[in-house]
Amino acid sequence: MMAASLLRRDKKATAAHLKADLNRTDNSSGVRQLQELLDSVLNPEKPAADTEALDWCKCLIAGGEGFEEFCKTVRSYDNATLCGLVWTANFVAYRCRTCGISPCMSLCAECFNNGDHTGHDFNMFRSQAGGACDCGDSNVMRESGFCRRHRLRTGENVPSVPRDLLLMSEMVLPRFIICIIQYLRDGYTEPDTSTERDLQKVLQQLEPQISFLEELTKMGGAMRTVLTKILTNQQTFKDLSMGQEENLYAKNNYDKYLSALKNSGLVSVEEKAQGGAADVAAGAEGGAGALGLLGTSAPGSPDESNKEEDQDGGQSVGQRKRVKLSSTTKDPSIIESLKHKCFLEELLFWTIKYEFPQKMVTFLLNMLPDQDYKITFTKTFVQHYAFIMKTLMKSHESDTMSNRIVHISVQLFSNEELARHVTEECQLLDIMVTVLLYMMESCLIKSELQDEENSRHVVVNCGEALLKNNTYWPLVSDFINILSHQSVAKKFLEDHSLLMLWMSFVSFFQGMNLNKRELNEHVEFESQTYYAAFAAELEACAQPMWGLLTHCKVKETQEYTKTVVRYCLETLQIWFDAIGFIDEPAPNQVTFHLPLHRYYAMFLSKAVKCQGLDLDSLLPDQEMLMKIMVHPLQIQASLSEIHSNMWVRNGLQIKGQAMTYVQSHFCNSMIDPDIYLLQVCASRLDPDYFISSVFERFKVVDLLTMASQHQNAVLDSEQERPMLEGALTFLVILTSLRIHLGMADDEILRAEMVSQLCMNDRTHSSLLDLIPENPNPKSGIVPGSCSFEEMLSAVADFKAPVFEPGGSMQQGMYTPKAEVWEKEFDPIMVVLRTVYRRDVQSAMDRYSAFLKQSGIHTGNPWPPYKERTPLHPCYKGLVKLLHCKTLHIVIFTLLYKIWMDHQNMSEHVLCMVLYLIELGLDNQVQDDKEDEEPCIEEHCHDSWFPGTNLLSNLHHVINFVRVRVPETAPEVKREPPPSTSSEASSFGQNSRRLTGNWRENLREAQVFSLVAERRRKFQEIINRSNTEATQVVRPKSSSTRWVPPGTPPQLVTEILEIRESMLSLLIKLHQKLSARQNSLSASWLEDMDTSRHAHGDGITAIERILTKAATRSRQSKRSIQEICGKVCPPVPPKKNSPTDKKTMDKEERRQRARERQQKLLAEFASRQKSFMETAMDVESPDAEAAMDLGASEVMESEVLYDCVICGQSGPSTEDRPTGLVVLLQASSVLGHRCKSEEAKKLPTSDEEHIYPVDTCGVAHDVRLTLMQRFFKDSSCLQSVSIGWDGGVYVQTCGHTLHIDCHKSYMESLRNDQVLQGFSVDKGEFTCPLCRQFANSVLPCRPGRGTEAGAWHTPTNKKTCVLVKEVEDLQEQLGLFPTESNLSKEMELVIKDIKNTTQKKYMDYGKNPGSPDNDFLFMYSVARTNLELELVHRGGNLCSGGASAAAKRSCLNQLFHVLAMHMRLYSIDSAYNPWTRLTQVSQSREADGFDEERPEVPMLFRDVPSLLIIFVLTMPQPLRKEHFTCVVKMLYNLQYTQALAALSAKFSPEERQAWSTSGALKKNAANAEKSFEALLSHVISELSKDKSVYKVNTEETSMLSSSVWSPQSIEFSLQQFCLPFLRLSCLLQHHLYGDSLTGCLEEEEFSSLAVCLGLIASAPQPSNPMHSASCLEWAVSAFDLVTQWCAEVTGVSETQAEQSLTLLVEDPQWAAPRLLQLPDNYNIIFQYYHRKACTACKKVPKDPALCLVCGAFVCLKGLCCKQQGICECVLHSQLCGAATGIFLLINASVIIIIRGHRFCLWGSVYLDAHGEEDRDLRRGKPLFLCEERYRVLEQQWVSHTFDHINKRWGPHYNGL
Repeated sequence: MMAASLLRRDKKATAAHLKADLNRTDNSSGVRQLQELLDSVLNPEKPAADTEALDWCKCLIAGGEGFEEFCKTVRSYDNATLCGLVWTANFVAYRCRTCGISPCMSLCAECFNNGDHTGHDFNMFRSQAGGACDCGDSNVMRESGFCRRHRLRTGENVPSVPRDLLLMSEMVLPRFIICIIQYLRDGYTEPDTSTERDLQKVLQQLEPQISFLEELTKMGGAMRTVLTKILTNQQTFKDLSMGQEENLYAKNNYDKYLSALKNSGLVSVEEKAQGGAADVAAGAEGGAGALGLLGTSAPGSPDESNKEEDQDGGQSVGQRKRVKLSSTTKDPSIIESLKHKCFLEELLFWTIKYEFPQKMVTFLLNMLPDQDYKITFTKTFVQHYAFIMKTLMKSHESDTMSNRIVHISVQLFSNEELARHVTEECQLLDIMVTVLLYMMESCLIKSELQDEENSRHVVVNCGEALLKNNTYWPLVSDFINILSHQSVAKKFLEDHSLLMLWMSFVSFFQGMNLNKRELNEHVEFESQTYYAAFAAELEACAQPMWGLLTHCKVKETQEYTKTVVRYCLETLQIWFDAIGFIDEPAPNQVTFHLPLHRYYAMFLSKAVKCQGLDLDSLLPDQEMLMKIMVHPLQIQASLSEIHSNMWVRNGLQIKGQAMTYVQSHFCNSMIDPDIYLLQVCASRLDPDYFISSVFERFKVVDLLTMASQHQNAVLDSEQERPMLEGALTFLVILTSLRIHLGMADDEILRAEMVSQLCMNDRTHSSLLDLIPENPNPKSGIVPGSCSFEEMLSAVADFKAPVFEPGGSMQQGMYTPKAEVWEKEFDPIMVVLRTVYRRDVQSAMDRYSAFLKQSGIHTGNPWPPYKERTPLHPCYKGLVKLLHCKTLHIVIFTLLYKIWMDHQNMSEHVLCMVLYLIELGLDNQVQDDKEDEEPCIEEHCHDSWFPGTNLLSNLHHVINFVRVRVPETAPEVKREPPPSTSSEASSFGQNSRRLTGNWRENLREAQVFSLVAERRRKFQEIINRSNTEATQVVRPKSSSTRWVPPGTPPQLVTEILEIRESMLSLLIKLHQKLSARQNSLSASWLEDMDTSRHAHGDGITAIERILTKAATRSRQSKRSIQEICGKVCPPVPPKKNSPTDKKTMDKEERRQRARERQQKLLAEFASRQKSFMETAMDVESPDAEAAMDLGASEVMESEVLYDCVICGQSGPSTEDRPTGLVVLLQASSVLGHRCKSEEAKKLPTSDEEHIYPVDTCGVAHDVRLTLMQRFFKDSSCLQSVSIGWDGGVYVQTCGHTLHIDCHKSYMESLRNDQVLQGFSVDKGEFTCPLCRQFANSVLPCRPGRGTEAGAWHTPTNKKTCVLVKEVEDLQEQLGLFPTESNLSKEMELVIKDIKNTTQKKYMDYGKNPGSPDNDFLFMYSVARTNLELELVHRGGNLCSGGASAAAKRSCLNQLFHVLAMHMRLYSIDSAYNPWTRLTQVSQSREADGFDEERPEVPMLFRDVPSLLIIFVLTMPQPLRKEHFTCVVKMLYNLQYTQALAALSAKFSPEERQAWSTSGALKKNAANAEKSFEALLSHVISELSKDKSVYKVNTEETSMLSSSVWSPQSIEFSLQQFCLPFLRLSCLLQHHLYGDSLTGCLEEEEFSSLAVCLGLIASAPQPSNPMHSASCLEWAVSAFDLVTQWCAEVTGVSETQAEQSLTLLVEDPQWAAPRLLQLPDNYNIIFQYYHRKACTACKKVPKDPALCLVCGAFVCLKGLCCKQQGICECVLHSQLCGAATGIFLLINASVIIIIRGHRFCLWGSVYLDAHGEEDRDLRRGKPLFLCEERYRVLEQQWVSHTFDHINKRWGPHYNGL
């Protein structure tokens, strides 16, 4: 009742009243009142969306004051010393490896920027899963990295909280939290009955409540303490959780909760009952804790219903069935369902049930800075771990959920103290391992490796979603995270039952994703499961292994290693038994996944390398070693098979597997341990057995015969060579690789780095990526080891990023130093590390290029032989491989086969054979040989070689060999054996199996077979181990392998006479390679120079081996000299001549062919030259542009054009016009020019701004608008130019084509379905010859060269005559051209030009579409092109000559097209400006009765515009004398304008002074050419109207503090007139082909004046140039000036101010510039990436910046879309007339928008290593690359984006 009355009262008052009550000593009534009030306010039966309850809570907690003030007060008691800021995905954070203790450490931007990290190894990153700031937490990072706030620990000295401040919170919040929990219980439905959406709905309604909790956590430490108390108090939970007895709602609610809890354990209740028996069985099977197999019909996962079980039984037989295991674990608590004791536990429970809603996660994490909470929460999290896993497996959104789980767990488990605490108290390790095991058990299938029917081994099925989607990664990453803490890892390694469990987990991956070779047809469906398999082995097996290995580095940890090794071997033995493996692997099967082998290998390696353990103590017996070796060897052979195309029918994915296996992220966890394990096996097993196993696995046994022909049962002949090469290369790698056999970590890093750099130059980041992380972690410097950077600078040179003229941008690269190529290039390491075979070739090419360049070797070098680091004593046995007879027989056979040119031998084979010989010579066996001697007799092949030492076997001569050959082979002889050895060799065209010598063959009729040999060895070893293995029935014996298809010829035995030793074969091969009979003289050993042997080809290699053999053994030396003496008897000369002649002919022929080729090439080059020069835009002033066609010297009758399509050459005619390929584009580059040379700065703070008012485009707009206010519209439109913004720029590649050819070309493009980067419908195409982008064709006017002479003749007519002639020419009416193809095309081009730009850039007049408007647009196109060419020439004409811009310019043709069009408009003679330029008008009444506004005064008119109007409207072609006359008259006007503008800058006193001084000179003879006289006249005329000079006199006097001298006036006048002169000169150059002469900048004015004929010759440098001397008046100067001034004063009554602005407009503009960017990218990023968009007020997802004007826009943002066009595209139209240059803030790259296309340009910000960082993936600090930015600016100004950037695509207005 009381509650009802309270509810009606004001909330604040009630709260204050209750607070007072509760503060009394006897507060029982207050408590009662409050509880009743809360009962009614926080009623969970009300809908959650009702915010009333929330308002009440806020008021009550604040206890009567405003909630905001309350927050402030509580914050002032914040005692937190940690930052703890929580962020969600996509937040930008920092990681500093120098300061981090844990690799997961991260900082928010604020703490990072306030800490000192200069020179540290840090990067910025975009959070994937979310995270929290670790600043202030010394468990995770070093204190030196804390920011200022957390270093000073300001939290510690905060006063304690007054009791009453949080009193209400303590009372209200428990009720608030239980209310939230009740909503969650109520809203939850099991996912199989409901849809995801229902849960989302519940969460949405609770959003305000959870946000409120989050708000509370942000109030700081004081409030967090209260929340922790409430969340962890068990009593409160007991009281509130079940609700009062009589409350029915609460009871139902609680029941819902209980039922939700029921199935939270790993095994549900019913399963427990069945599980009893299973446990017993499992125990019996594999010892305690092993996993036994129950049978395949148990349900796949614990919560599958019976219904599904039936289906499982009824599956089709073919499908692989899931296998269910039962786990026996020591810890029942993991398996049982949960019980909750406090709010925190239940909250976490619901957080998991609802699949980790982001808000809840953030709330739970925000509480972490509170230590008590942190510990309780971590325990709770661990307690729920199994439940988390179950929920994750069922979730449909496992990706999002994974991220959220890791977001939490990484905060908890990165802290070593906490992890240790939980491990001890909550059995964290047991839980994790069990949960992982359980998770993988849900997707096991029977392994099909080896014995398919009887296999008892189970593996994970890589096709399951669990593996395919990496669902397991959160759990695995937590496991890896806790194993990184030493204390936790030690616990793990000490706990044997845990280790055993872990091994059984690892064995689930042993042999997964089995590949079976397809022998018949290509596999139908290529499965991509191998991705999942490799990822799973790397993440779930290898990474935990590396984690454990980091803690096994010192002697003290020996016991751990021994334990792991023992369990590895046990588990391997179980595995061998389970798959039924005896000694032979099943054929045509391979799995790349052997994690148990790799664990064993890596722990062995660590034990020997770091812990000083004896290898033999860790190795099993020989039989086990033989088994262990089989599968890794199988992988090596399969790699070779895959590369030999034997697996093509399995599809591309098998190649993918072979590549992934050796790829940099996997190699150190896969191929390296495998090779190491094989090295260990090889060092302990019988070498003959090992070598023969290798050749048998590689299937090349049949090939190793002396016979010339053989049959191979398993290989096609084209696969034999690559397989043999593979086997030999593998042996070389095996015997020479030292990564785990004694190299120090630094040496390994160096070798890895060198091998990567030798393949290709690399960027710093790709190098970091390519070098395996272990054993050298790149993050954090391992004490005592060499850092990555130091090593890099030791082996490589940095090549700074250079720019290529084609515009392709280079990154900064590292390239190997010369001495690295010379001494360290190791082809073996390169072969081991290449993913693509082409990289090996690339390394060799680079090596030979280096040798050529440094003059060491010019031919085709062989891979160099590299000395190896000495072996660790444990592995000395490996050397025996090189000194075993089997290998020597193979080497001998191969040398013989190569010498005899048998098929399938190759240079590579010889190279590897020589490598093996050399390795054998360099690594001698040290042991004594007595014990070996006695058993020689029984070996059938010992007659081959007397002993095992390579050195002594080298010179051992082998006389006869018995071989089995097909009857048809050439060796099968029908007559007695040959008498001479030379004859024998002629048969030996291809030979067969190895056997003993002659006499033995008579006694012993057995063919030596590697296979038989290996079997015997195996048997011996087995017998030695006294096992029953002898009784095992062997699979088919080797003899039965011969069942070739069809009926092959019978094999017969033949005896070959050989009589060679390895040495003699080497010497013969030397002759063969050097193609000289006596390549080695008998005495060559003495005069040997050994130094030159390191690099070279096969000849060098053989010489090197012979030298080594000779120096190591006298016997060899003698044999070599003997053989050399024998082999090369002096030969009579005549014998040589035929071959010599042959070679000579050959040489001559080659020479001739070469000459022919040169000739052809030269011809081709000259043809291409013209094309190249224009297409590539390379500056070359000497080659005059191909465009000045009409302008070249006096030509024959007509200009001829080549059509690049049909190849015909001819004139352009009216009927069949030729056109230039052109690109029309709208451009606002000119409009963006400013007055100052300095580029504007990009704003990077709120104080800085960019104002566009001072740009050229704006200034011209203002001017035109002003004019239109006072003057007649038609006159205004002829007094200015438009096109500063959105003007049309025309450029060409210089190629011409017939217009009809072009039309058919366009048709063919339209029908071409290939995706092009351009739109044919918009008329776009690429030039057929140079492929430059274009969109129109500009017709060439039929050239009549005859008139050219008349145009140029210098004139001596008087000025007045010329003026009259010009006037008459203007009077001529424009003749409408006759209708012809040419005129049609010209009209079409005009249409194209108009369509190029937007309507708004064409309509400036009052009545759009009027002829005046059109007229203005036309001549402005000419103006725009002239102005742009000036800009491209650097803003002046000092350089002269043809520039790159001139190459692209087609002004001549453009002028003709425009002129033809403009002749249609005649200027009314009454208003013809020419008359006002050249005549003093008689009457001025005309203006009086004109109802319209006045004409624009001449002094306000834009002089260059007038020039273009005159030229374009007069009949073409215009004679040069007339052109000069026009220029002279206009110069007078320009000069007068200059004087008027100048006079306005004077102070009144100065004006007076100049006026008087000049008046005196008026009567002098040359007054009309004296600036003083004219200036004084202008001043006096303009002063007639007081208002002209009156305006802002104060301002001008302020400006001109300096006094004007005649010199400064002269300079100022010249500057004012220069733009006009430059433009006129350029126009003259294009119309008449006058060359532009270069000059110094100071002389530019006089040079141009001479060029234009204003003065006869330039003055001497000694006397200065006077601009007035160029004046030439047709009538009295003073009268004309008076008239011009009168026009101004006549108007200015209206508004003086404006008329002054029109008068003083300065025509000079600086070159266009892009914005000036800050040097450090971070400055831009920090300011803009969180900045809100001005249009939509939101922070854009992809913010972008316009680099032309600094506008901030949303890329792709739907928020700022208008009429379906996104903001970037819109802005590009506004700012650049459809050209936009945008910097994407979040990606650091620049995109260019050009019309309807866009392209990624690249980045102008590079890191310290000269690399781009697109998308800021690496997050390293980036700095502006000035050179790139200049190139970008240059491409913008020169309009070459379309030509230089290649990858364009349509943007569909979506950017």
